[in-house]
Amino acid sequence: MAPTYSYDAPNIYHKFDWSRGTIGFAVSVHLALYGLTAPFAAALMDRYGIRRVVAVALSVIAAGSVLTVWMTAPWQLVLYWGVLVGLGSGSMALAFAATVTNRWFVKRRGLVTGVLTAAGASGQLVFLPLLSWLVDNHGWRPAAITVALSALAVVPFVWLLLRDHPADVGLAAYGAEGFAPKPDPVPGAARRALTVLFRAARTGPFWLLAGTFAICGASTNGLVKTHFIPAAHDEHMPITAAASLLAVIGVFDVVGTIASGWFTDRFEARRLLAVYYALRGVSLLFLPVLLAPSVQPPMIFFIVFYGLDWVATVPPTIALCREHYGDDSAIVFGWVLASHQIGAAAVAFAGGVARDVFGSYDVVWYASGALCAAAALMALVIRRKPVPQPAPGVA
Repeated sequence: MAPTYSYDAPNIYHKFDWSRGTIGFAVSVHLALYGLTAPFAAALMDRYGIRRVVAVALSVIAAGSVLTVWMTAPWQLVLYWGVLVGLGSGSMALAFAATVTNRWFVKRRGLVTGVLTAAGASGQLVFLPLLSWLVDNHGWRPAAITVALSALAVVPFVWLLLRDHPADVGLAAYGAEGFAPKPDPVPGAARRALTVLFRAARTGPFWLLAGTFAICGASTNGLVKTHFIPAAHDEHMPITAAASLLAVIGVFDVVGTIASGWFTDRFEARRLLAVYYALRGVSLLFLPVLLAPSVQPPMIFFIVFYGLDWVATVPPTIALCREHYGDDSAIVFGWVLASHQIGAAAVAFAGGVARDVFGSYDVVWYASGALCAAAALMALVIRRKPVPQPAPGVA
């Protein structure tokens, strides 16, 4: 997903005199569409192929980013960054990782999911220092143009190198017992996405996964990614320093998410989720006392710890979707991801409003810590899917 409010909000706030709540609403639209687009994008990948969907999505991101250069009113920020960039980034959301993993791998799926997830999440954070430097020295418009050009630069590589299925290059999926032909395109992408939703919504694990992932989005994209830099700025920490801390989160996120994928191949996914959410909740309760004008060792410890847990929830969540929903798991995960982004959108907006009303973000940090504790309990409630037993007398 392209960088959001987390790097340009203070600059836009002072440039246009827009409130934190106004900018938070634009970000909430972006986050919500990022999630709601994912299940339809997963179905479109089954219909038109991964390569086409990703190439179009990158082009939409570039268009939305560059149009913000000429915006003069809040509704334009909502349209260009909220709607266009939200739709484009949502089409390459984590459902993309689920689709690639399901098609190209039979073994080591947890590890591969961790690698792909870490790459996507860390890319959002590692570029923040560069974009923040551009904002500080040249204004937010060059940063928006940089995002647009970066998205366009990737399109030729996607079109030339990305393939939709192992059969396109004459290979079997990694760990498969034999070669499998490429399946026929699945028509009716929108109808299929909705049908899968209605079928999954009749099961308990779907709602538990959606609830836990909504809290995941609220406590990461909606809270820390969106409001950490403004909160640090309130404590007189330089914006570039705060953005650099988020970049460090991105570095340790790679380690944590890949390790989570490795753990998911070996341990029970629901217990991993419970541990991840519990640890995240505890760390958020300490954050308000760590924010200061300068970076102190306890803040570094928080950043490292939080980075290890940033997207560690994704591999076990995808594994549980695969366990309960089989061939439809990528689309089901798309809907679970939609709940993730709805949670993120709600906190992105509520966090901005809370800052406007209370003058600080403290109440939001504490509330998110409590939500993470609830998510840990919800994860433990998810039951394992019974393994079919052979009929009597069958070897």
